[in-house]
Amino acid sequence: MKEKIRVLFLAANPVDTSPLRLGQEAREIDEKIEVGSAREAFELIQHHALRIGDLQQVLLRRQPHIVHFSGHGGESHEIVLENNQGKSHPVPRETLAALFRILKDNVRIVVLNACFTKEQAEALKDIIDYTIGTNDTVGDQASVTFAAAFYRALAFGRSVKEAFELARLELELIRIPGSDKPELYVRDGVDATEPFLPTVKGKR
Repeated sequence: MKEKIRVLFLAANPVDTSPLRLGQEAREIDEKIEVGSAREAFELIQHHALRIGDLQQVLLRRQPHIVHFSGHGGESHEIVLENNQGKSHPVPRETLAALFRILKDNVRIVVLNACFTKEQAEALKDIIDYTIGTNDTVGDQASVTFAAAFYRALAFGRSVKEAFELARLELELIRIPGSDKPELYVRDGVDATEPFLPTVKGKR
């Protein structure tokens, strides 16, 4: 039996931040993967209320091919996890890059589905094959719609670039503002037009 593509959905919504519909995002991703012709190739693993102490452990344990973070990001270019009291614990982009430099293992895609994550994505572009971040604030509906469309396209065997473009087009089709906010970064030497599924286990 071939190894499945493990999509690790990491979510954090600290109690001192505005509420987000992270559960809806995870559900929509799962539903869209399930309609794909290659749905059996994917396994969605969810980890909610992600504490800073959980991050290394969950990456080491799950060995994901895709890491999807959903939550808050700030203008200081940090993603926000939770501390042991459930309050905000920002992670600087340099620390995030250092972590993935060590624990990239099977990781080929990192999706930072939060506000102001463009610079975090840029910090990972020489480490991870494909990284997605946002260049501004992004609303709940746009985040959920973009993510669901992206994974649906992957589950139908499209390339990462095609999946990214289709996800942005989904926002335009439904007339949800923000289609210009997600940005895709591709590591040098990687062909973003090649189908994702046949190459997920390829040697880097």
